[in-house]
Amino acid sequence: MTFDPAILLPLIFAGLMGFAVLVYVILDGFDLGVGILFTAATDEERDTMVAAIGPFWDANETWLVLAIGLLLVAFPAAHGIVLSALYIPVVVMLISLILRGVAFDFRAKVDLHLKPRWNFAFSIGSITASMAQGYMLGVYVLGLDQSWTGILFGLLVGLCLTASYAAIGAAWVIHKTEGELQHKAVLLMRRSLVFVALGMVAISLATPMASPRIFAKWFSLPEMVLLAPLPLVTVALFAALWSVLGRMPAVGDRHSALPFVMMAGIFTLGFAGLAYSFYPYVVPERLTIFAAASAPESLGIILVGVIVVLPVIIGYSIFAYRVFGGKARELRYD
Repeated sequence: MTFDPAILLPLIFAGLMGFAVLVYVILDGFDLGVGILFTAATDEERDTMVAAIGPFWDANETWLVLAIGLLLVAFPAAHGIVLSALYIPVVVMLISLILRGVAFDFRAKVDLHLKPRWNFAFSIGSITASMAQGYMLGVYVLGLDQSWTGILFGLLVGLCLTASYAAIGAAWVIHKTEGELQHKAVLLMRRSLVFVALGMVAISLATPMASPRIFAKWFSLPEMVLLAPLPLVTVALFAALWSVLGRMPAVGDRHSALPFVMMAGIFTLGFAGLAYSFYPYVVPERLTIFAAASAPESLGIILVGVIVVLPVIIGYSIFAYRVFGGKARELRYD
């Protein structure tokens, strides 16, 4: 059995890019969420929250670099169209991530009377980066629509993605902390879930309406029956997560990681729905992954590098999470 490299290699790289985006949303999502939750924390609680993400947040952003890098080298035509259409929110996101990184370090090194300013900068950087990512998702879902409808929908999705990051950030705090802060994180996560559900409903309604092709993919038989488990399992996960949070924190801190795992599951199901909707397009209704892909010879060479680099990224990520497992300890900068 033979495979056409012009078909197989773009599929492989689309899968790798999708995987990198999903892992980024889950992992960097929780540390962006912790920054968002700074607005509801005391100074002592902020130190504990920073300790909970300190060993991981730099490595988490590696997945964003990988995803954008794959888009650039594997789908250069799509890279030009997408980033040109989303130039302003991309710049806002990058500036916000830089501000957030600077604030993360400076808050621990400046005089105490200046620390609140850098706490505020860390929180603002987290919020604006999340809003920018959500705005880009909303505009992308509508086919890079730059009209007032697209802008308003992008802002709505931005607010809901920010709430989603706050929810998964709260889930991480539940897992990594104890006592009053853990109780507060449970409450904040329950509040955020309302907006997470709103965002998923908004995207689920807008996506098929944005394209007759996508509408047919979801609401034709037998596809409609085969895909029914996707929204049903998502709703069930939301209900189960709400129930679990109602019983937390549990005696002996049992199952503290469960809210995070369930939120990761919700993100994965939502991403699967989007991937199914837009395939085979990398620019909605304009450019397929096959038309946008680099030459098969180039993709073959790039794939060799990915085969070497990707296991290293996965390996050191797993190692870091194992080494720094358990509850967050007192924040020290010795």
